[in-house]
Amino acid sequence: VFSPLQKQEVCGNLTLQHHMLEPVQRIPRYELLLKDYLKKLPEESPDRKDAEKSLELISTAANHSNAAIRKMEKMHKLLEVYERLGGEEDIVNPANELIKEGHIQKLSAKNGTAQDRYLFLFNSMVLYCVPKLRLIGQKFSVREKMDIAGLQVQEIAKQNVAHTFSITGKKRSLELQARTEEEKREWIQVIQATIEKHKQNSETFRAFNSSFSQEEEHLPDSSIASTSSVESMPGADGGGAFGGNDSCRKSSKSKRDKEKQACKSCSESFNSITKRRHHCKQCGAVICAKCSEFKPLADNSRHNRVCKECFLQLPASPCSPGVEAVGEQKKRQAAEKQSILAAENSLFSSYLQFLEKGKTWHKMWVTIPKTEPLVLYLQGSSQ
Repeated sequence: VFSPLQKQEVCGNLTLQHHMLEPVQRIPRYELLLKDYLKKLPEESPDRKDAEKSLELISTAANHSNAAIRKMEKMHKLLEVYERLGGEEDIVNPANELIKEGHIQKLSAKNGTAQDRYLFLFNSMVLYCVPKLRLIGQKFSVREKMDIAGLQVQEIAKQNVAHTFSITGKKRSLELQARTEEEKREWIQVIQATIEKHKQNSETFRAFNSSFSQEEEHLPDSSIASTSSVESMPGADGGGAFGGNDSCRKSSKSKRDKEKQACKSCSESFNSITKRRHHCKQCGAVICAKCSEFKPLADNSRHNRVCKECFLQLPASPCSPGVEAVGEQKKRQAAEKQSILAAENSLFSSYLQFLEKGKTWHKMWVTIPKTEPLVLYLQGSSQ
């Protein structure tokens, strides 16, 4: 269908693939033209400031274009590996990156014989595979998946066996043999660099997460206090205190631990990101944000977090703002803090109106980070 069209004079005798490359090549071409233009433009020219600003913008666009091409190439590599693994592992993910792959020999722990194996090193895991015999293309079966978190790699010295090293994960340790000393050093260096980078990314994520987390209020739990008082009471038969009974102490401790790990109202488990732990200011119970309300107590005028049971029992304050107003104020303060930190490391950050299919318009915070210029983050007011 395209062959007759491509032969026309208006197409310049170029194929469709050549024409599709033009938009990609046009951006770096503009950058080169602007650089040459600035070299020949006098310093005192009134157009110099605008030209420099234009060069900065086109350079940013060129970087974004190159980043998009690199990301597409990475995804193509992941798809190829996914097919070679026969779909055994779900590795096609924008967060995954293939670092290195290659044949390796695995030393048997029983008799020390070398077995042909294949390694896929990603930024978050190592896939230890066994080659399959196929007529068209080589396929692999995943024998072991080892997370980069907690992984260790080191050189080992074995008698009569050269170029050996080991990788140790949380569940398994592998003794491997490379074909040459250079190949062994390359595997060790690449795996170690991947481990270090993963550690840095994890530390950065934890620091970023802690900057937005609320400080937990450390108040004694009423149930813990009552349990402690019961343990210290003497027995009714005069046979000593309950605290001397080991089984009673263990059961009380396990009960307290269970109460600390889950919300008193909804019984959902706590975590450090989406389900944070809070304490009721009235009774001291451990609750989540969803199962708590805000109400002023007698000891101070500010609003305090209380569980739903205490909220219904406490008298209403006519002069104080409603629960919804206080909740919206806290969400707005958290969003403002987040927007200030995000704006420092972003190319663009602002509130925009967002429309989903079949729903109404609503306000969302939009951010394009400098580290990922092709990613647009949408955050609601509740985040």
